[in-house]
Amino acid sequence: MTIDWWTIGLQAINVLILVWLLGRYFWRPVADIIAKRQAAAKELLDAAQARREQADAALAEVAQIRATMAQQRADLLVKAQAEIDQMRVERLQLATQRAQAVLDAAQVEIARRQAAAEHIWREHAAQLAVTIAQRLAARLDSAAVREAFLDWLLHDLRALPEVTREALARAGAANVVSAMLLNASERTHHAELIGAALGTPMSLTFSADPALIAGLELHSAHLVVNNSWRADLARILEDLGDVEHA
Repeated sequence: MTIDWWTIGLQAINVLILVWLLGRYFWRPVADIIAKRQAAAKELLDAAQARREQADAALAEVAQIRATMAQQRADLLVKAQAEIDQMRVERLQLATQRAQAVLDAAQVEIARRQAAAEHIWREHAAQLAVTIAQRLAARLDSAAVREAFLDWLLHDLRALPEVTREALARAGAANVVSAMLLNASERTHHAELIGAALGTPMSLTFSADPALIAGLELHSAHLVVNNSWRADLARILEDLGDVEHA
């Protein structure tokens, strides 16, 4: 087998020409196109990455906004619950104050009614005591009762301070009040004993006051010597009132 070197040479030259032609008119434009497409693809990828980063940033911002809104919502709920609790406390306090005011008013009204009832009972007791005293006085000997009250009056006059008895003597006049009007002899007898108790005679007038029930009192311009069952009952009622308020 013989080798045709001319043919091989020509084919080689054709191949080289073809390679040169392909490199110059095919591969270089294709490479340029590929490079351009790669650059465009890179730009697209970069733009997509930038957009993705923007989207991620936007999502992060949205997530942050959502978290902030959720926190604000939680804070608003806590604040609203606190306000509701405060309103409940205030309403409870107001209701308690109103209930206490009603209770205080009821207690005041009860106390007022009790005081009124006690006053009525005291009046009834006083009236009963007066009635009993009047009935007892009617059963006693009037002269003996008047004599006993005269002794008590003389004792009270002698027990007066010296200055008071002197002032009473200087006044020179007084009124002797009895439950029943004294007769002439009794008035003379009483005037003598009263003058002796005061240490000086006095101008005495005599009058009657059935409200005394029984007793003998001396009234002057500046002094009253109480010596009657009415005065005793008044003192007893006053003492009872002091005991009730103690």
